[in-house]
Amino acid sequence: MSTPVLQKEQRIPRRERKPAPLTASRPELLSGGSDADFRTLVHSMLAFSTRLESVRAGFARLVGLTPIQYTMLISVSHLESDGAVSVNMLADHLQLSGAFVTIETGKLLRKGLLTKEPDSGDRRRVSLKTTPTARALLESLSPTQVAVNDVLFDFLDASGFRQLLKMARQMPSSANRALSLLHYLAEDKERAR
Repeated sequence: MSTPVLQKEQRIPRRERKPAPLTASRPELLSGGSDADFRTLVHSMLAFSTRLESVRAGFARLVGLTPIQYTMLISVSHLESDGAVSVNMLADHLQLSGAFVTIETGKLLRKGLLTKEPDSGDRRRVSLKTTPTARALLESLSPTQVAVNDVLFDFLDASGFRQLLKMARQMPSSANRALSLLHYLAEDKERAR
């Protein structure tokens, strides 16, 4: 029994190829009518985001926590210097649901890294506080964080940092609107089938 011989795919000369469809249309995102720079930006951001997540996971591993537990613990540590930290405040800060924050902070409570005390201003709310154990843990991690973060962001000067910070603060709301639009369009497509 013989195997059929597949013909080689005919190569179309580059000048005759149809360009890939655009992935963005806003003039600010195009260069000479092409979205190539936009796609480079997105792929570079994805690559950076993946490495940023890996760095966070590495910091968490060094102190025996999951990445989200580490993020919540260090966030409480930084936020508590300005006053009481409620579950809702932490959820807003991390842009997570209150229920999820309650579950994860409960794990940190059981590990003895956070305490939960009634809020002095409103007895219905609770304040999260880091324990001495948590503060010692974060203090021991600090030299590693400084060294790694200095390298991770060594491409920024002071002006670039301020500009990136301003943009980063706007990114989540745009991302949320884009996700809502994607869900709507996907549902619309499903209904049309």
